[in-house]
Formats: sequence, C-alpha cells, structure tokens
Amino acid sequence: MPALPLIVRLRNWVGDVTLGLPMLQRLADEGYALQLVGKGWARDLLAGHGWPVHVLPKTWRERVALLRRLRAEAEAADPAFHRRLNALCLPDSFSSALEFRLAGLRALGHAWEGRSPLLGRAVPRQRGVHELQVYWQLGDALLGRAAPLPARIGLRLSPEHHAQAQALREAHGIEAGCICICPFAGGTWSGADKTWPAFAEFAAQVLPGLGRSLVVCPGPGEEALAHSHFGGAKVLAGVGLGAYAALLEQAAAMVSNDTGPGHLAAAVDTPLVSVMGPSDPALWRPWGEHVQVVQAGPGGGTWPSVAQVQAATTQALAAR
Repeated sequence: MPALPLIVRLRNWVGDVTLGLPMLQRLADEGYALQLVGKGWARDLLAGHGWPVHVLPKTWRERVALLRRLRAEAEAADPAFHRRLNALCLPDSFSSALEFRLAGLRALGHAWEGRSPLLGRAVPRQRGVHELQVYWQLGDALLGRAAPLPARIGLRLSPEHHAQAQALREAHGIEAGCICICPFAGGTWSGADKTWPAFAEFAAQVLPGLGRSLVVCPGPGEEALAHSHFGGAKVLAGVGLGAYAALLEQAAAMVSNDTGPGHLAAAVDTPLVSVMGPSDPALWRPWGEHVQVVQAGPGGGTWPSVAQVQAATTQALAAR
C-alpha cells in the first residue's frame, strides 16, 4: 500500500517536539509519509528518523506558500489527498490553523482559540494530562483508534550524530560516563522562574566529588553564564541537538532544570534527575523509565535542597 502524505506543523520548543515524537513515529509506522514543518533545529534533532523537515519561514505569507507547495507535491503523489484529513496542526495558535486553511489543507488539530472552523477536524484538548498524552491522543483521532501510551520516547540518532559526539569527547577529553548538567531553562511556569537557585552551588560543591567529568552545553545566549557560574565543567558551546543527544546517550547521568535538554536525556534513556520547582510534573515531567523528578517536600518551599538532588544523582549513577 503506498504511503499517505501527511503535512505536520511542529511545535516551537525542544521539549514539545520531543514529547510529540512517539505519536509521529506511530503515524509513520502506520503508513503515513510525514512532511514536517518546524524550527531549523528540528531537522538536526529528527535526522535519525529520516523524515523531511522544512524550516518554518518567518512570515505568514512565506509559510502559506510553503504549505501550498507541499500540498501540490502531495496531491501529485496521492490523488485522494484532498479527500481526507491531510495535515496535522500541533500548535494551538489561531495563526497556525489559519495558515493551513489558506493553503487549502484539511488539518486535524485542537479546538482552541476559536479556530475550529479553520480545521478539517477539531478535537478537544485534554486537560490535566501529561503533554505526551495530549499529542498521543491526536494520533488516536487521526487513526480512529486508541493505543496504549508508550513507555519511552525512542529518539533515533543518526551515525553522523554519534560521530559528532565522539569527536567532541576526543577533542575535550570527556569520557563516555560523564555527568551532563543543564542549569538553564527557557520560559517560565505561570510566571515563575524554572531555574533551580542552588544549581551553581550543587555543581561546585557536590558534583566534583563524584569523580567524573562534568559537561554543560549552553544554548545561544547562555555561554557567558556557563563560564562564569559553572567553570568547573567542560563548556561545549554551539553543539547541535543531535550531537547533544548522542553525548547524553553515553553519559552516566544528567541533572537538569525543567527544560528541553532534560527531555532529550529521557528520550535516549539516560538516567535523569529532573529538578522541578514551580512546574507541574504531572503535565510536563520528562517521559521515560529512568527519570527521577526532585521537588521540595511538604513545607519545604518551591525548590528541593542540595541534599535531595545529591541523593537522586547518586541513585541515578548507581542505576547506570
């Protein structure tokens, strides 16, 4: 049976794209030929899955033009393309649904912000469930049947990702069983900072005693903070997400704030200590079998103590 073209607009954050990955792989396994549209970094992150990723243009006119081109290519490959749901709108914005409509596509997406008339089919957005389940249920809706939630993300890495990670380890003298840290966090949770205030203290006073190399991979704009507050770690700036995931795959453990790289560690089954303050783990915890979420205990304020995170890190290293 020939593959069914499906045009998919990805979300704009690393964590969201990572949590939506099991649903995308499920659709691919069911015979859909995915054409993904997303941020430039998504092409590198998802290279191991072999799906085309088209970089999201900056203006709405350019985005509509791209979607129209993808629609024309899909119609040439599948004469029945226009008669079925043929696109998947993962963002919940009104603008993303409007762009699909202007491009002549029949998209499946969430009923949100009054955009239902613009979609080929709008389904309610589930409340109070993990974000991976929200994406998974979109897959249920498109396929017309439910399936059990996956136990793991299953991010696939390419040979190039592994080669890049090996070159970084050799260049910087990093052993495979290092400890990676991500002391940064993009965005906020209900207006509250997601950065653990004691992270620098933990990295300087606790982690060196574990006898392993410490590695931090700052993103754009985070380099100065990495050098000034985490100088005891090997600072690898400008690392692509695929190589980053391959570094994490060979690491002994990762300690991270509630942010995208923590989801990457879980996606490659690396033991993860996820330090969460204001975030709700029921909705956003990294998804995997080797994830420990550390939060403050009853009456302990928003953030966990250094001792709590130290205990979780020791347990993660023992599990590896």
